[in-house]
Amino acid sequence: MSRIGKAPIAIPAGVSVEVKDNVVTVKGKNSSLQQAINPDITVEVEDGHIIVKRPSDDREHRALHGLYRALIHNMVVGVSEGYRKELELVGVGYRATTNDPHILELSLGFSHAIYIKLPPEVTVEAKNERNKNPLIILTSNDKQLLGQVCAKIRSLRKPEPYKGKGIKFVGEVIRRKSGKTAGAK
Repeated sequence: MSRIGKAPIAIPAGVSVEVKDNVVTVKGKNSSLQQAINPDITVEVEDGHIIVKRPSDDREHRALHGLYRALIHNMVVGVSEGYRKELELVGVGYRATTNDPHILELSLGFSHAIYIKLPPEVTVEAKNERNKNPLIILTSNDKQLLGQVCAKIRSLRKPEPYKGKGIKFVGEVIRRKSGKTAGAK
């Protein structure tokens, strides 16, 4: 049996969960999230816990069991606490500015500035401190959407292995390569 799938999900105070027509709706103090569930998988709410069950030990049912449990858990954590990701800009002249919480302006060494309009569920904040790399702080209740937005921003200038310049997650370790050695025999 799936170790992830069989673990019950505790429902924190202030969060309500409703299952109707194979759609799980999780409502919290800030927002509500919905997830459509495969009709084979059953979701039950009992004594402050969410339990995900599967009908058989087929390979597909085992895979969906753990998947839907993880997705529902991410929704519960999202509406109760929220998610936050930080990106760091490494490079001379790389800057990030925000005037609107849903529009990000990036200066990444191209001949023009890049403007990114973010979905309404994601808010952005930029920190530019002296003698430190600029930071982009993204917050959202939807973990999946937040990861997708971070990946899109990071893809504009991925960290390169020689100098380490680019957009990276805070705490991410870039595998560095040594450059050419001049005149080595």
